Amino acid sequence: MRKKIFSAALTFSLLIVVGAATAYAQLPGTAMRATIPFDFSVRGKVLPAGDYVIRRITDQPDGLLISSVNDKHEHAMFETQAVEAPSVLSRGEIIFQRYGDSYFLSEVFAGGELTGREAIPSRQERMLRRESASNKTEPQTVALATY
Repeated sequence: MRKKIFSAALTFSLLIVVGAATAYAQLPGTAMRATIPFDFSVRGKVLPAGDYVIRRITDQPDGLLISSVNDKHEHAMFETQAVEAPSVLSRGEIIFQRYGDSYFLSEVFAGGELTGREAIPSRQERMLRRESASNKTEPQTVALATY
């Protein structure tokens, strides 16, 4: 009987710890960092290459903020929608779509999660996507690991 109670208490404790860790990873202000080696666009704003932090703006996962670590003036807020990862990633990733020399932030995935956030494409990206489709070319997908 003691073993069953101990086993149940241990299982319950582990569930609480895992739940708390998951909740912490989803809190506003929990940041993902990445070094982005190229200029890129977010919601129509071009940001220069550099070190960036991505975090949620509010309790809702829809709004994200990307800001430069070195220059507080370089930042952009953008709306997202849920997107499913191809598999659970051990590390976080930021996905960009490349059209020629133009890079657009596309998706953000936290490590250990099956779902991520997809940025709503800007007018310029939608235009480049249509041009690529009419030329029968595909945009290149570029993935960067976060830390």
